[in-house]
Amino acid sequence: MEFKPYPLYIPCDIHWFNEIPQSWKQVRVEQYLIKKDENIGDLWDSTQLLSLTQKGIIEKDINDGKGKTHSDYSTYQAIDIGDLVFCLFDIDETPRTIGLSTKQGMITSAYTAFKSKKNINTQYLYYFFESLDDAKALKPYYKGLRKTVRPPEFLKIHVPFPPKVEQDVISQFLDTETARIDNLISKQEKLIKLLEEQRKSVISHTVTKGLNPNTPMKDSGVEWLGDVPEHWDFNRLDGITKIVRGNSTFAKGDLLAVGQYVALQYGKTYKVDEINNSYNSYVNQEFFKDTQVAEFKDVVLISTSETLEDLGHSCFYTRHDLGLIGGEQFLLKPNRNTDGKYLYYATKAFSQHLQRYATGLKVFRFKLDDLKNIYIPNLSLIDQNLIATFLDQETSKIDTLVTKQKTLIEKLKEYRSSIISHVVTGKIDIREFC
Repeated sequence: MEFKPYPLYIPCDIHWFNEIPQSWKQVRVEQYLIKKDENIGDLWDSTQLLSLTQKGIIEKDINDGKGKTHSDYSTYQAIDIGDLVFCLFDIDETPRTIGLSTKQGMITSAYTAFKSKKNINTQYLYYFFESLDDAKALKPYYKGLRKTVRPPEFLKIHVPFPPKVEQDVISQFLDTETARIDNLISKQEKLIKLLEEQRKSVISHTVTKGLNPNTPMKDSGVEWLGDVPEHWDFNRLDGITKIVRGNSTFAKGDLLAVGQYVALQYGKTYKVDEINNSYNSYVNQEFFKDTQVAEFKDVVLISTSETLEDLGHSCFYTRHDLGLIGGEQFLLKPNRNTDGKYLYYATKAFSQHLQRYATGLKVFRFKLDDLKNIYIPNLSLIDQNLIATFLDQETSKIDTLVTKQKTLIEKLKEYRSSIISHVVTGKIDIREFC
């Protein structure tokens, strides 16, 4: 589709742009919206709890044990289908500041809820504020330490007002276009999941079966290994690597962009597979402990997590400067007969088995003894190096494909934001396409 601008524009005093199509008006938000002030009261125990998230307004289970819970939700706001919910504070910390409810329920009174006036297309209005949200464009209106805009000031902000028939056309067009883009994004995300599963499968198969598909096999007697080449023997993990429990006291707020030591804080390490030169969290000498030092070819293993999936996540230390291991992790320091990269791939293969030892409800963890009792194949350094080299090559191919899909997803998201912004502000005329 080739989009054209409107035939004529007129000047306006809207904060984010200086002209609108000639057929549009400049109005205040209060001509679109009415603030709601209705608490759920005694009906809360029979009302669906809602939450504003990056994916919009979703249902939340009061009893799922995640997030903040209360014994009384009577002060929460009543929400109807079609209400717009705004988070008008902490703009730098909040991933999403606008949501359109497709459900009836209740939501925290920390948010501000509005209903649209008659003869207003709420979906158009949602798209307009979504475009502002994507650009963090409400930031100039936030005041005070909490970076808050009060509802009375919010209602006085100037915004464009297309004729109702154009609001309907814009909403219809964007419903179709964003659904098409979202479908493409969903396909790429599914492909990434398949590639990541393939990556896990290749690592697991190679670590447990070796490189020769024709080798006779035997039952290893080790649950996570299953059948292995019949000439393989096994070692306990603590027999081939020194295991260090992380106990450095630095927290997220102590991390620096530049410093003397690489800070292996578990809130950072669980997000990466490799601690390389792009990893930029540091601490200085006051946190140094010689028993907590990470070196080239060590392996970091996450021992505590809010999700089972992240428990046992490992990453490989490829830097030549020193790191310090933080709490909630174990550091594996391979002995001279163990290749660090092979050990890393082995941790990837047995991480799911470690999850079976998980204890806890809201936070999961496994014990040092659980880790010590893991058995892995006892291979020669030559065989370890061959396996590590093969897996480097195979996972690199998969990682390249994943990166391409992620790049495509980012481009699709950028296009989605761009098309919404251009349409809701009248920079392009889409009436001929509806």
